[in-house]
Amino acid sequence: MKDLYTFDYSIQSALSTYEQVRTAYSRLFNELKLPYLVAEASSGDIGGDLSHEYHLPTPIGEDNVISCNSCDYVANEELATTRLDSLEETSSSTDSGDVLTANVWRGISKDRSTLINVWYPASFSDDRINTYAIKLVLPELDASLSNPTQYWSSFEPRRHVRLVNIIDYRLGSPFSNALKTDSTQETLLPSDSNIDLSTIATEYVISSKDGEPLNLLRIQDGDNCPRCSSGKLKVQKAVELGHTFHLGTRYSDPLEAHVQVPSNLIEDRAASNSTNEMTTVSMQMGCHGIGVSRIIGAVADHLADEKGLNWPRAIAPFEVVVVPGKGLENDGVIVSEYLANSQVSRPLDLLLDDRPESLPWKMRDADLVGYPIIVILGRGWSSDRLCEVQCRRLSSVSHILLEDLPMYINHLLAQL
Repeated sequence: MKDLYTFDYSIQSALSTYEQVRTAYSRLFNELKLPYLVAEASSGDIGGDLSHEYHLPTPIGEDNVISCNSCDYVANEELATTRLDSLEETSSSTDSGDVLTANVWRGISKDRSTLINVWYPASFSDDRINTYAIKLVLPELDASLSNPTQYWSSFEPRRHVRLVNIIDYRLGSPFSNALKTDSTQETLLPSDSNIDLSTIATEYVISSKDGEPLNLLRIQDGDNCPRCSSGKLKVQKAVELGHTFHLGTRYSDPLEAHVQVPSNLIEDRAASNSTNEMTTVSMQMGCHGIGVSRIIGAVADHLADEKGLNWPRAIAPFEVVVVPGKGLENDGVIVSEYLANSQVSRPLDLLLDDRPESLPWKMRDADLVGYPIIVILGRGWSSDRLCEVQCRRLSSVSHILLEDLPMYINHLLAQL
């Protein structure tokens, strides 16, 4: 991991630094010419109130990234939202208020004192439950458990326990009202639970702290974009390659990490006329990181084909490899020196494969290693002084005269 830590004296300067880091990261990923996504992200346990993740979409990714097909909305699964359909569009048999027509997902808090029922329409399965959405309502949820119900039947008598029922908006108010008024122990608790429902506090949650309806199901392809009126969301597997965090005073306040600066530099004291007056402020912190080894692995997997690796120009071991056939070793040196000394654009980063192997052997090796450009001296060179130039990533094979070779190679590299 390539880490970067930043320290500023004000929120304004810290946010400016944050944008500078984001710009630098974007330039780096742009140079790789890969379809990366910059997602709005939750700061999680690290803290802070502003965070972005840099992802490369790939089927082997461990993260889910949600993006809109119409606007620039991109967010990770923890932060992503969707524009909810109206209750009329999502009407189901649960509108009758029959609690038996809904499904329930059960969880428990980290301190094992809060039992959690999550109610959602019976037309969906448990794997659609969004634990991130539940944690926004109940942050103490222990989402790491694969079978939390085992803890529902092992409570000691007299221990203070509460039961929280969280209700998805799709079930509507008739269901919520029925659950509050007509529920029994058999409905709210597992059959093997030793808890007496009459002895515990029972709560019902039907909206967020902001009064918004609760969508407790994971976002799916085709859900409505929360930012624009016409866009549909797409869920992609992705590998996280980098992350930026604005931490603010999350750590500097507890650690008493302070700095003295002239008062006129602080935004809310800018009107101060004294240039000598000093003010003690907490440092505004940021932490940022790029996973260098992750980039190598993700790019290798993303661009590899049946022949081998296929590196972007920016991180390739060499931009160009010259592969001469048998008996053309001296010609390979001539071509390599010509390319190395050419003044087109900038010097090429090239390799001469002068091993005493057959031409097919060396060509297979060049494909396996994944050099962006392969220059082959074979029959075309022997007969017409033509270099065969291959670029797998651009599906390009051309025969070029030596004097035109530097310009042509730079034309290809500009696209890589």
